[in-house]
Amino acid sequence: MSQNTYLNILKYGCYASLIIVFFVFKNLLFPFITSKQITFNILMEVLFIFWVAFIIKYPEYRPKKHYVWFGLCAFFFVMILSSFTGVDFNLSFWGDVERMLGVFHILHFLIFYFIIITVMRTKTDWKIFFIISTVFAVFVSLNAANPNNTHNYATIGNSAYVSGYLLMNMFFALILFFREPNKILRWIYILPLLLMLPGFKAANTSGAWVGLGASIVVLTFLYGVLSKNKKIKIATLTVFILATSLFSYTFIIDRDNVFTQNSAFVKNLVREINIDKNTFQTRLVSWRAAIKDFPNHPILGTGHGNYAITFDRHFSPTFYDHARGETYFDRAHNNVIDIASTTGSLGLLAYMSILIALVYYLIKGYREKKINVNEFVVISALMTAYFVQNLAVFDSFVTYMALMITLGYVYWLYEIESEEFERPGDEPLNNKEIYALVGAGLVLLTILYQYNVKPLKMLIATIDGQRAWAQGQVAKTFEEYERALGYNTVLDRDSRTSMNRLLANGLGPLSKVSAEEAKKILDFNIEQAKINVDYNPGDSLNQMLLAQLYNSVAAHYRSDQDKFFFYSDQALDAINASIAATSGRTPVYFQKAQIQITRDDKEGAIATLKEAAGLNPNYEPAFCHLGKTLHYFKQTEEAFEYIDKCLTIRDGRGAKELAPSGFAKIIANHYIEQKDWQKVIYIYEALTGRLEKNNVENWINLAKLYAQDGRTDEARAAAEKVIELDPGNAGYAQEFINSLGK
Repeated sequence: MSQNTYLNILKYGCYASLIIVFFVFKNLLFPFITSKQITFNILMEVLFIFWVAFIIKYPEYRPKKHYVWFGLCAFFFVMILSSFTGVDFNLSFWGDVERMLGVFHILHFLIFYFIIITVMRTKTDWKIFFIISTVFAVFVSLNAANPNNTHNYATIGNSAYVSGYLLMNMFFALILFFREPNKILRWIYILPLLLMLPGFKAANTSGAWVGLGASIVVLTFLYGVLSKNKKIKIATLTVFILATSLFSYTFIIDRDNVFTQNSAFVKNLVREINIDKNTFQTRLVSWRAAIKDFPNHPILGTGHGNYAITFDRHFSPTFYDHARGETYFDRAHNNVIDIASTTGSLGLLAYMSILIALVYYLIKGYREKKINVNEFVVISALMTAYFVQNLAVFDSFVTYMALMITLGYVYWLYEIESEEFERPGDEPLNNKEIYALVGAGLVLLTILYQYNVKPLKMLIATIDGQRAWAQGQVAKTFEEYERALGYNTVLDRDSRTSMNRLLANGLGPLSKVSAEEAKKILDFNIEQAKINVDYNPGDSLNQMLLAQLYNSVAAHYRSDQDKFFFYSDQALDAINASIAATSGRTPVYFQKAQIQITRDDKEGAIATLKEAAGLNPNYEPAFCHLGKTLHYFKQTEEAFEYIDKCLTIRDGRGAKELAPSGFAKIIANHYIEQKDWQKVIYIYEALTGRLEKNNVENWINLAKLYAQDGRTDEARAAAEKVIELDPGNAGYAQEFINSLGK
C-alpha cells in the first residue's frame, strides 16, 4: 500500500477513536466502561497491524528517540513486571470489568500514543484532532449539565471522569485559540471552552476544581514572567496575585467571608474544597493505609491494580466516622500514592520520568524556539491541572486518551513541526510488508478475538442472565451464566460475582426448580466463587461472598446434618479468612455472626458482634445488630442497652437497621411504655422513610408524635402525606392539621 493509504487509515482511525466517548451499550455489564474500552482495544489492535507494516515499509516515519516514550515504555514494563510479582496476576494484567484498567487494556493507550507521533505530522492534522476532541467535549458537557438528566456523568459514567475529560479539553480549546493565525477567527475557539464550563460545574468534583485553580495560577504566573508584552505581563501578574490572594483568603483564612456568603456558587465551592469534608477524610484513611503498607513492598508494590488488598489490610474503623457506605477502595484515589503502592518505587520513578521528560522538552523547546510562549504556558497549565486533579482521583479511559494526545502533541512540537521532512517515494508491495501485515494480522486478530470479542459475548450473556433473574426465570438465569462463563475469558470474575450475589442472601428462588437442578446450580455457583477466591486468597470481599454462599447452601441442607455442617464449616473458614484480611472492617463480623446464628452458636454470635461493636464506638449499625441479636436470643434487658446506643448515636439514624418493620414496631412499643418519645419518633421516621414508607398507619402515628413533641411543621407534612397515600383519610387528616394551628 502507498504511504498515503497507510497514513489515512492510521490518522482517521485516531480521529475515529475520539467518538468512543459516547459509546454506552446497555446490553453489556458495566456499559459505561466496557463499551468504550473494548471498542477502543479492537480499534487499536486493527490499527497496530497497519502501523507495524507502515514503519517497516517506510522507516523514515519511525518515531525518533524521545525521553517521553522511553519513560512510557519503562512505566509499562514495570507494570507488567509487578503483575508477575504481585498478589493477583489476573487483576493486574487483565483487570476487572468495572474499571478495565489492567495492563492489557492500558497498553492500548501506548499503541495510541505511538500511532499519534507517527502519523500526526502537520498543523492541519493536529488542528482537526483538537477540534474533534473539543466539539465532542462540548456535547458531553451539555449532556452533563442538562437539567432534565438525573445524573451529571453524561456518557462517561462517573462525574470525576467527566471533570477530568472536560478540564483537559478546555486547554485543547486554548491551544486552538493560540494556534489560529487569524486574530478574529481565533475567538471562535473560546466558545467551546465556555460551553464546557456548565458540564464541569455540574460534575462538581473537588479535585478537578483544585486542578483548575492550580492551572490558572500556573498559567498567569508563567505569562507574567515570560511574556514579552509589558501590558500582558502586568495584567497576568495582577491576576496571579489577586487569584492567589483571593484563594488564600476564601479557602484558608476566612471561609465564611462576605464574598462567600453572597455567592451560592462560591459557597458551594468552599464547601466542596474542604479538608474536613467526609470524602477527603476517607481518602486520608486510604492514603495512610498505602503509606503504612509501602515498606512491605517497596520495589514493585503489591502488583498493578492490587490496591484493594492494601486498603483492606490496613483498614481503620475510624473510616466509619466519615462514611457508612462505599468502604471498599480498589484505588487509592490519588494517582501518585496508587502507583507507589501497586508498582512500588520503580513504578513511581518510571511514572515521574514521563512527567520530568515532558518538562524537559517543554523548557528545551521553548529555549530553542520550537515551542512558543503561548503553548509552553498552556501545556504547562494543562499538565498541572491533570497532575493536581489526579491527586484526588485516578486515571480513566478519557484522561488516558487526553494524556496520550498531550504527550504526542509535545513530541510533534519538539521533534517534527520545525523539521524539513523529506517524504519518501512510494514503494511497491514487498515481502517485508506482506510478512508484517500477515504476521501482525494473525497475532493481533487472534488477540482481538480471544481478549475482546469473547469477553463481549460473556458480558452480553451475563446481562441476559441478570435479565432472566429479574423476570423470575431461575433455570434460564443459570443457563445464561453457564453460557457466559463457558467462553472462559480473562474477565470472568465480575460475571461470577454477579451470579454468586443472586444466591448469597438466600436460596428461596431455587424452589422454582427441581432438587436435581437446584443441586447443579449450587455446585456451579460454589465452583465459580472458589475460582475467584483462588485468584487471591487474601481478597476479603471474595472470601466474604464465598462465606455467604456457603452459609446459604448450609441453610438449604439443614435437614441433612452431614451436608449442613460440611457447608457451614467451610462458610466459617471463608469468613475467618475474610476477617483475617481486613480485621478492622465491621460488617464482615456481621456476616460471621449470621453464620454462627445459622449454626445455633448463640454465644459465638454474641461474642463476634461485641467484638465488632468494640471497633468503633460511633458506628451505630454494630450496636443495632448486637441489640437485635440479643433480643432474638431473649436477652432483652441487655438487648435494650445496645439498642439505646443504636438510637442515640447520630441522632437515631440507626433506627433503619432495626428491620424488618415488625421488629421495629416491637422496639417502638417498648419505648412507648418507657415514654421515651424521641426514640419512638426515630423508629417511626425509619418506618416511614425506608421500612414501610407507604403504610398510612405509620404516617398517622408519626404525625401524632410530631404534634406531641411540638414539631408542628413536621406534623403537618406527615398529615399531608396521609392524605396523599389514602384520600379516604383526608377529612380526619385535615381536621388534625387545623388543630395544629390552635
